[in-house]
Order: sequence, then structure tokens, then C-alpha cells
Amino acid sequence: RQARFGMFVHWGVYSALGGVWEGKPVKGYAEHIQRIRKIPRAVYRAEVAGRFAPSGFDPDAWMLAAKSAGMSYFVITAKHHDGFAMYDTAVGDYDVVAATPYGKDPMRALADAARRHGLKFGFYYSHAFDWGESVGVGNDWEHENPGGDRHLKGGRDWWETTPEFVAIARQYVDGKAIPQLKELIANYDPDILWFDTPHKLPPQENLRILRAVREAKPRLVVNGRIVQPVKTAPPGGWGDYQSTADRPAEFPPQAGDWEGIPTTNESYGWHQQDHSHKKASDFVVMLAKAAARGGNILLNIGPRGDGRIDEPDLAILEGIAGWMKTNASSIAGTARTSLPVQAWGESTLRGRTLHLHVFHWPRDGKLVVGGLKSDVKAAYLMADPKRTALPVERTSPLDLSLRVPSRAPDATDSVVVLELAEDPQVDEARLLNPGVRPNLLRAFDGRLSPGLRFGAGKVRDAWVHGFTSTEQVLTWPVRLLAKTRFTVSIRYDASADAGGRFELALGDERLSGTVVPSEGKPIRLGEVTLPAGAFAITARGTAVTGKELFRLRAVELEAR
Repeated sequence: RQARFGMFVHWGVYSALGGVWEGKPVKGYAEHIQRIRKIPRAVYRAEVAGRFAPSGFDPDAWMLAAKSAGMSYFVITAKHHDGFAMYDTAVGDYDVVAATPYGKDPMRALADAARRHGLKFGFYYSHAFDWGESVGVGNDWEHENPGGDRHLKGGRDWWETTPEFVAIARQYVDGKAIPQLKELIANYDPDILWFDTPHKLPPQENLRILRAVREAKPRLVVNGRIVQPVKTAPPGGWGDYQSTADRPAEFPPQAGDWEGIPTTNESYGWHQQDHSHKKASDFVVMLAKAAARGGNILLNIGPRGDGRIDEPDLAILEGIAGWMKTNASSIAGTARTSLPVQAWGESTLRGRTLHLHVFHWPRDGKLVVGGLKSDVKAAYLMADPKRTALPVERTSPLDLSLRVPSRAPDATDSVVVLELAEDPQVDEARLLNPGVRPNLLRAFDGRLSPGLRFGAGKVRDAWVHGFTSTEQVLTWPVRLLAKTRFTVSIRYDASADAGGRFELALGDERLSGTVVPSEGKPIRLGEVTLPAGAFAITARGTAVTGKELFRLRAVELEAR
């Protein structure tokens, strides 16, 4: 909670391939190249691990890059799905010291560097998925045993009717997973253990792993992917916090502690032909959105096989560092905001101080803060070292207007600080702001009726789904200060098996439409004139003729 921002690193012997095998690039995650290209274990050991020699590896450079970007913790792949230990293990010799020309322990160097530079340190450990030289388990393209995806063909609970798999799984857990995890804890004293793909093992085996690491270090922080969700899970699930979607675009509501894990392009391991890198500004906005909802961002970097961080990744980190140099305190140590989402951006909370993250700077110099009942003791720009007071006017019992400079201090996210006279008192309805174009009502910020569900939050599934009945409604409580005419658009996904008619109610106004094939592009519904005051905007089906109506992403309102 104090950190809010960390560095995730996927780096292994696969990094030397850069997502290319036998001259052909793989599609998807480069770290999965052994499975994607079905490389035999003996070949992988000889031709991939056997040539791994990271001459440019500099652990201090990695930590300084993370620290300058405002990151406070660091998680590195000690063993990924390839089963290869990137540290000196006594459980066999399938490790970086014994099986590579490098012959050194980079995990020791990274753990020491993290502590030199004041970062918390942790390991990613693939506890349930292992294609390597394992005890009992292995890849399923060479051997008929469940180290890959074979058992999933029978369903996620296949093991319940397959005793031989449970026996193989227990042999692997006792012979490799638990002994290696105990090694990592005893030899490196990590602060965090990050687990993945729990559905590859029976829940009881995952629970045995969790008990073993808890006994080895009770204060160890464990992520939520240690045991797959099952009906017997305690409130909040297992682990200490939830790891949400890989490569998130939006964040569904989370009641407790949680962490999103974006990556700089579309691969976690270094892929030499993946040039889809996002901008630093994308991650600045993502950080603010996550912190506003009480979450962390663990941003992945995939270093090259020679140990150097790739130039596009360094550029992203440097861009984030530039913003963090001024605004770090608006992220680190903050809590979930109680202020509703604003048309211009997000907010984070530290005690009685609100940080307003303004993505859309007001052109008229008036920043309207909707729904804040509490009085403001002081208002100033975080970028202003003199803390020059910004004039504050209460325009209604629920709203404030701040006079701000005509030019934004930061092109991406300008932070305005409000020191409050009391704990923030708010109205939950979102204020529609005609001066911001458009007012974007994300489905993830709406209220769901029974049966509707949030998608995971990746670009492909940042939607609300489950519209199978005309009784199901997605609702946004909103307010408007003055009568305004808006153009209204809707964004949804609809495949060939979706269909029907829907209605968008905006107070007393109604707009309707017929579902057409769509992949989230805005579809104009029409214009409405909305009165001043509080009302609800709701989306619902009036006739569901397909397997489902659609998968709703957002509603847009743009003032005329």
C-alpha cells in the first residue's frame, strides 16, 4: 500500500532468443517460446540455456532505473514456466550456475542491489506450470504427463476424477516446488513471492505450497495467484492481495488490496520483433487510475538476453521518472479515493489531502470539483514549489470551482493538491462537465444489477457482460449543474451470436438502438437535452435475441 508502484521483470534463458526460434518469430509472449514452438527439453538445455551469457547484466542499473521511476519494489522471475532456475539451486542442476556459460547467480546480485538501493525485493516463481527437468512433471508435447495444457482438455477440475494426476502433482510439489521455494526464502530472504497459473495444479497441492512458504517466513507477502478461486476460499481469497488482469486497460472495482500488471509492449519476456510499446504517459495515467481505486501497478520490463534493458523500455521508465520527480507523493502512500470519478480525471487520497489528477486541463481556467462537500483549507499545484494559493469558490453545497493557470503544468497529468478541513465528505453522483469532451462513463465505473459481471480489464475484455435478460441494468448516478444538450454515443462489443435491442435512459430522456456487430467503436445514438439536477443514466436490453445482448464498454456524452 505504501509503494503503489513496482517493477516486474521477466528475464530468463529464453530472453536470449528474443521471441525467435529457427528464424521464425513467435506470436504472443516470448517467454512461452519453448511451449509455443514445442522445443524438446534436451534441445532447450543445450541450445538455449547452454548459450546464455548476459555480458551486459548490471543489477545496479536495473535498480536505479526502477527507483528513479518511483518504484519501491522489484519482482524478478526466479523460475518461469520453462522450469529453469535463474539462481543456484540444489534441486538438480537445471539452473543458471550449472547449465549456462554464465555460471553465476544473478538473483543474488539483484537481491543485494535491491537492498543497496532501498527497494523491497521479491521472486516470481511458477509453482504449478513447469516444462523443464522436473520431478514427475514435464512438458506434454514429449511426455504424457500434465506439465502443459493436456489436463485442461478435461476441464479445470479434471484432477478430481484423475487420481494419477494428483499423484504426479504431489511428487512434483514435494520434489521440486516446495524445496526450491524454501531455498529462495532461506538464501535470499525475499519480501514478496509472486505465484502464477494455479489452475495447473489441484487446489490442495497449491495450499500445501502456501502453507510451506508461510511456515518458512510468516511475514512474507504472497500474491493472489497461489490458489485458483474455488468455493471453499476464505473471504478475499488466498494470498495477501489480488493480482488482476495481465496487460490491463481498465480496472474493475476491487474491495481489498490489488495489483495490476501491465507490460511495456505486448510480451513480458523480451521480444525483438514486438515494437508495440506504449507511451510513458499511458502508464502515468494508469498509475493514477489504479491508485484512485486502491491498487498498485507492477510494470513489467523484459530485459534483453545480454542483460541490458531495451532502449524503448528505458525511454518509458525515463518518461515516468520525469513525471514522478514532481508528483510521486500523489501516488506513493495514497489510499482509495472517496471522491467520484471526475470528467477531467481521477483523484487520490492521503489522510485529509486530495490529489486531483487532471488529465483534461480546463481551457477556461476553472477546474470544477464535483461532489466534494468538505471545506478546503489550501489549494495549490503540486508542481509549484512555492505552493501559491489557488482561489477556491464554493458554487454549491456539493461543488467547488478552482481558478487554475490557463496552461497545464504537465501535458499528461497535472496534480492539484487540496488540503481539507476534515476527512473528505462526498456525494457519490458523478458530475457531468460540459467543458470536457467527451464525458466518458466507463462500464467499470457503473453499478451492476444481479447477473452482470465485469470483464478482466484487458483491452479485449474491458467490458461488462452477462446481459441476457431485460431485467439487468447498468447504472451511473450523475448530476448536472445546468441544462445542457449532449450528443450521446455508446461503445460495446457484439459478436455474431449477440443481438437484440437496448435502451439508454438519461433521466426522463430515452435513446434506443439495435445491436450491430461491433468491436468497441463509438456508435452515435442521438442528442438529448438534460436538465440541471441529479438523475441516473441506465443501460438495459429491451429485447435479447442472441446468446447475450452485447458487452458494454462505455457511454459518451459530448456537450453541443
